[in-house]
Amino acid sequence: MKKLTLLQINDTHAYLEPHLELFWQGSDPVLKISGGYARIAAVFNRVREETGGAVIALDNGDTFHGTFVAVHSQGEALIDPMNLLGLDAMTAHWDFAYGPEQLNKIVSRLNYPMLAINCYRKDSGNLAYSPYQVIERGGLKVGVLGIAATIVDKTMPKHFSEGLIFTLGNEELPGYVHMLRDELGVDLVVVLSHLGFPQDVKMAAEVPGVDAWLSGHTHNRIHEPFIVNGVPIIQSGCHGSFVGRLDLCFENGKVVDMRHELIHVDESIEEDPRMKLAVELAMSEHRSMLSQEVGHTDVLLHRSTMLSASMDEVLLRAIAHAAGTKIAFSNGWRYGAPIAPGPITTNDLWNIIPSNPPVSKVELSGEEIKELLETNLENTFACDPYNQMGGYFKRSLGIEIYLKIENPKGARIQEMFVEAEPLDRSRTYEVAYVTTQGVPRKFGKNRTELKICAVDALKDYLSSGGKSDLLGRVKIV
Repeated sequence: MKKLTLLQINDTHAYLEPHLELFWQGSDPVLKISGGYARIAAVFNRVREETGGAVIALDNGDTFHGTFVAVHSQGEALIDPMNLLGLDAMTAHWDFAYGPEQLNKIVSRLNYPMLAINCYRKDSGNLAYSPYQVIERGGLKVGVLGIAATIVDKTMPKHFSEGLIFTLGNEELPGYVHMLRDELGVDLVVVLSHLGFPQDVKMAAEVPGVDAWLSGHTHNRIHEPFIVNGVPIIQSGCHGSFVGRLDLCFENGKVVDMRHELIHVDESIEEDPRMKLAVELAMSEHRSMLSQEVGHTDVLLHRSTMLSASMDEVLLRAIAHAAGTKIAFSNGWRYGAPIAPGPITTNDLWNIIPSNPPVSKVELSGEEIKELLETNLENTFACDPYNQMGGYFKRSLGIEIYLKIENPKGARIQEMFVEAEPLDRSRTYEVAYVTTQGVPRKFGKNRTELKICAVDALKDYLSSGGKSDLLGRVKIV
């Protein structure tokens, strides 16, 4: 019997250092210090020692974007720490945020490949990245297939996908599984995906021949593998707060046993000194600026709920304050470490909205507002997982929505109110939003980009005495 361990990190969003992560105890939110690359490295090192090196370590992407240090360096501050982890492959999503040319520059300096069976060059139709990597480890020949986020050229800002086209990957996957098994003679096939858990579950049910499926994008903390046609699917939270470990036993040409652990990267783990130094080198020049106190919150600010969240409430109020409107929209982002009641720092603001886009205004009809939100509801809750294109439901200020998520496309919104008055579909409303992902270009007229970006809008709002008046309870351990 041969044994192999898969280690997974996904959606770390450039959280190099330990941070607060939210856990639920019944209805009570609890914050715990979690993550940090120095502790992730220590977990990797420990498992490699335990297994005699029979380990393949993989990263599902959303790695080079999500914090100030990542955006400031266009992802390059992460290169040395990522190389120290000893990864075997990655795939991508927000990693395209600086454009494909910059991602290629980053990838050229990594000691492991970027994989994507579903990313093509527009000019030639050729694959932009290697579709697979064959790795020999623990006496086994393993084929790893990468699937990048399909939404990069569909819902993300246009510069993310300049010169590229992304497919879902479901049509390509069977052919690559066949190639790896029948032509290259691998013992195991592993899929490394950034499609999202619902999409991965559907695709795993459709495509035979896969032995393990590592999922990303939707920030699920999967404590026990989800089994589809005998294939274990795992996903390991976000922000580097968890490492996924999947131990596989292989005999007579098939996996005969497995064990999974969702490892919480907590303070009990002793930091790896080499990684700690690399992180310090990346962070040191920014610490003074990022640690400045810019405001205060009386309640827990977080993004751990689907339809609305206190962190986005503050962002929306800041956007509306900057634009002088009563209605505001922002994207339903999933990333962003929670902020405990108490001081708010500059670092917290960059974690809320690391892309720091300009604040804009646009005029929307009531009809357009309804269509915009119905479209977003479909992107978020489509019955067919392959049609799910969003993060959480779009955040809004100044609007009350009564909806039925289970209804079909275009019929989920039952009633809408603006400032306690029914939405008038023929009326024009002035709306504030953050430029990159607030209001799609096909909606509205008279767009105006303001001379203030989101982080400064947050600072101005906090300095003016603004805060969230949402009720909140928190325990810090």
